[in-house]
Amino acid sequence: MTKRVYNFYAGPATLPLPVLKKAQEELLDFQGTGMSILEISHRSKEYDAVHKKASELLKELMGIPSDYKVLWLQGGASTQFFMAPQNLQQAGKPMEYVYTGAWAKKAIKEAKLFGEVKIIASSEDQKFTYIPKNVSFSANAAFGHITGNETIGGIEWQEWPKLPSDVPLVCDMSSNFMDKVIDVKKFSLIYAGAQKNLGPAGVTVVIIREDLINRVPENTPTMLKYKTHVEKDSLYNTCPCFSIYLCELVLEHLKALGGIPAMEKQNRKKAKMVYDIIDKSNGFYKGVAKPESRSLMNITFNLATPELEAKCVDEAKKKGLIGLKGHRDVGGMRASVYNAMSLEGTETLCKFLTEFQEQNQ
Repeated sequence: MTKRVYNFYAGPATLPLPVLKKAQEELLDFQGTGMSILEISHRSKEYDAVHKKASELLKELMGIPSDYKVLWLQGGASTQFFMAPQNLQQAGKPMEYVYTGAWAKKAIKEAKLFGEVKIIASSEDQKFTYIPKNVSFSANAAFGHITGNETIGGIEWQEWPKLPSDVPLVCDMSSNFMDKVIDVKKFSLIYAGAQKNLGPAGVTVVIIREDLINRVPENTPTMLKYKTHVEKDSLYNTCPCFSIYLCELVLEHLKALGGIPAMEKQNRKKAKMVYDIIDKSNGFYKGVAKPESRSLMNITFNLATPELEAKCVDEAKKKGLIGLKGHRDVGGMRASVYNAMSLEGTETLCKFLTEFQEQNQ
């Protein structure tokens, strides 16, 4: 039997075991074609069925309205940092951003290439340990942008901001995509790298409201126009077939589990289990994020010294719990409990943290 560890890395993240097993079974001969999905033409009827099913399942599970389009693109969220402002910019109108951490910072940097950027709220004053409240976007903005979840600080939006009716809301949901039920209509553009909750690295999902597709300046390169990919159903060029195929399998698996409502229930349970260990440790474990802004996906905490943290990471690894070291820019500890992290894995982590405290306090 193959040995599996519990993967708490912030990404690429763990994938559901049944999905990996099915991909393994179909790897050499996909649906009787005599070819691997890695070899098959993106124009073939066999792949076309996978491509359409992935979009249909995403629309069904998220309740995506009919006036929105689903795109399967490449380049990660890092490409969306410039593709979104490139497509949605409007002359004489500022692009308004909320600055909540490292990923928001990267998005802001790229947006500045296309015009005026206004930071209308920030949590930099407390080292990005909270999500600003009562954020107010102006009626004159080209669009507003937020980062749904910051993996480094472990903070997540609990309530979505309200915008003036004509101002689109853009959200980077890379690390909290489908972690809970959302109303897609609150957003005009959602983008997410797949490698946290949706599938493997190599594909980025974009959900865009149709009326925004023609905003893009004509002198934009063809591949960087959302319009190009909408018109060709994300098949303008060779798409990342294998990554999209795995996303389709993950979506099938999620549907069988009860969809996003069931996943949200489990995610809240998992996060509470770990946060309870932190909160009841009498300061042995110190939570990083303010309680009202805590992420369901990335649980950040510190121990008394870097040396003790290193010991904790090392001993956890010996027990098959990997990826608990915090981001290199901030140190500390981080447990990422994405959708595919099981309750069993979370319970194993909690048991280890309890024992480690008993042995080291």
